[in-house]
Amino acid sequence: MIATVLKSGLHTTIQDLGRTGQRHFGIPQSGAADPISFALANAAIGNPPNAAALECTLNGPTIRFSAECEIALAGAPMKALLNDEALEFYRPIKVSPGDILSIGAAPIGARCYIAFASGLAGQRFLNSVSTYPPALIGGLDGHPIRADDTLSLMGLETISPKDIPTDYRPVIAHDFFLRALEGPEFEQLSEKSQRQLFSGAWTIGRRADRMGLQLEGNPLALDTHKPMASSAVFPGTVQCPADGSPFLLSVDAQTIGGYPRIAQIIAADLPLLGQMRPGDKLWFQKITPSEARDITATKSALLGAYLPGGFVR
Repeated sequence: MIATVLKSGLHTTIQDLGRTGQRHFGIPQSGAADPISFALANAAIGNPPNAAALECTLNGPTIRFSAECEIALAGAPMKALLNDEALEFYRPIKVSPGDILSIGAAPIGARCYIAFASGLAGQRFLNSVSTYPPALIGGLDGHPIRADDTLSLMGLETISPKDIPTDYRPVIAHDFFLRALEGPEFEQLSEKSQRQLFSGAWTIGRRADRMGLQLEGNPLALDTHKPMASSAVFPGTVQCPADGSPFLLSVDAQTIGGYPRIAQIIAADLPLLGQMRPGDKLWFQKITPSEARDITATKSALLGAYLPGGFVR
């Protein structure tokens, strides 16, 4: 045991990079909603990129340590204190037995990551310890952490910590621009709504979690309301229900859906979904498949030292 949870925070879960290659079995990807911040937290203390960490949503937990350890923080700039002393993000932090880590609210962004040297232990399912509460798998018996839970280390081998240059740290904002491709059912939108999707501003609604984000704005119109067969969906798929309010799927999204798929966010921009919160603004920029491949390849090369697997999971 490395620590005991005193307060859980709003929704704090153990996450790694998720369960890849299982969607044909109906198993969502899960994993860190912002994999860049997650990977940078691990790199800052010399962990492998996939070492499990805590993902804190909107505010974080209070934890009492029972042994020496190193941690690192990344992502949304939540107020972080160790024994009432403010902490910096993206660098190693030594903790001692009896130390208390308190993570407060995020003034901007949605998710902060707490990485522990050698990684957190959790319930492994399909080669991942990522918590997926709807199926009670991963993490601590499939639940977000709760008061009195204990945290243990996985015991992974660590290397020298990496410096995290400022230019590599994600920019956390209230306004987001997501590059996207037309979805398979894009043509089911009226011509006016096709233009509106990629020109108007959208607001993240109150229904916003790891499953997806409800978008608020002028409703879109479908030329047809004929039922469609359930079809494959992915993190970053934008669906359009009959009421015309788009829904942007995220890391815990289902694997099939019956609403028209009107757009697909490119892989390189998916980490931004993890930092969106209710009230934030969003614009879609339409690009081509070849542009999407080039952007993703460039970004993957840039961050390859921190996220070797790239953005396609």
